[in-house]
Amino acid sequence: MAGALRNVIRTKLRVAMIPADGVGREVLPAARSVLEALGTALPKLEFTHLDAGFEHFTKYGTALPDETLRVLREESDCAMFGAVSSPSRRVAGYSSPIVAMRKALDLYANIRPVKSVADLPGERSNIDMVIVRENTECLYIKEETLTLGSVGKEARATRLITERASRRIGQMAFETALARGPSPLLTIVHKSNVLSVTDGLFRETVRSVPSLPGIDGRYDCVKVEEQLVDSMVYRMFREPQVFDVAVAPNMYGDIISDAAAALVGSLGLVPSVNAGDNFIMGEPVHGSAPDIMGRGIANPLASIRSAALMLVHLGYDDQAKRVDDSVDAVLRRGDVLTPDLGGKSTTQQVVDAVLKQI
Repeated sequence: MAGALRNVIRTKLRVAMIPADGVGREVLPAARSVLEALGTALPKLEFTHLDAGFEHFTKYGTALPDETLRVLREESDCAMFGAVSSPSRRVAGYSSPIVAMRKALDLYANIRPVKSVADLPGERSNIDMVIVRENTECLYIKEETLTLGSVGKEARATRLITERASRRIGQMAFETALARGPSPLLTIVHKSNVLSVTDGLFRETVRSVPSLPGIDGRYDCVKVEEQLVDSMVYRMFREPQVFDVAVAPNMYGDIISDAAAALVGSLGLVPSVNAGDNFIMGEPVHGSAPDIMGRGIANPLASIRSAALMLVHLGYDDQAKRVDDSVDAVLRRGDVLTPDLGGKSTTQQVVDAVLKQI
């Protein structure tokens, strides 16, 4: 489990920075500034810039250079990723670099906390949930075919659900729930009433985690419920306060976590990490936002929170709390906010406000 990363004693922390596309280049420096502001509370920081993304693909023909993967594997302790522009149309030879990195580094869990903090426009109160998304399979293995049938073109996609991946993400979800408090609740999200084989395997495997050898009652305090993915979305908007930790296959997790971001005011607030047993990568949930790229108004808070979440998984809980508390203070004060939150501040003004709190 990714918890093994917490037990490493480090004299330096090597952080790979992968801005990639669009506003990723504008918000990733915010994460770096905040990490640097923690000073001697962290080991000596070493930052390395790495290339990836659709823009890199259009220039050089590859979205994820071999050198980027080599440095991540051999010369980095963790990484921060900015954003990627994945075109909705088919582009020959292009594949999303973040999806490829998740597979290459075995970052099998995408963990996305969604929490309300202040009375922001569009925000619902008392929301505090975590979505744990399987990160390596489902429809995102990208095995698609296009053939000509008797009635025209036929497009097919293979969906892969394995017992191994479902067990790993299930255990990550139980561990996440266990760390949340005295009465943890885990909701398994699926559609096994229709997809009885694939979603059925996911559901059954996650449910079986507490009975695995060596668990020995560790998860006895975790209450387990289930929710069909369509009704999950409905309940999430009607009564989001009832959810604690939700675990889902890749595509469902992607959809419900973006939907949940709407409950707290903006995608620009929601962080995530891509977690594996040997590596951790922070990643703000928002995309490359080409409509605001270069205008200096992108919300840096999701990137900053992602850096804090990365620190938690590396074992630097107190340092992460300093960052999160500083972000919360800025949000509660409410006078330095980017336009997505109803304010008029620039990216840098928000960063400066957070740094002042730190």
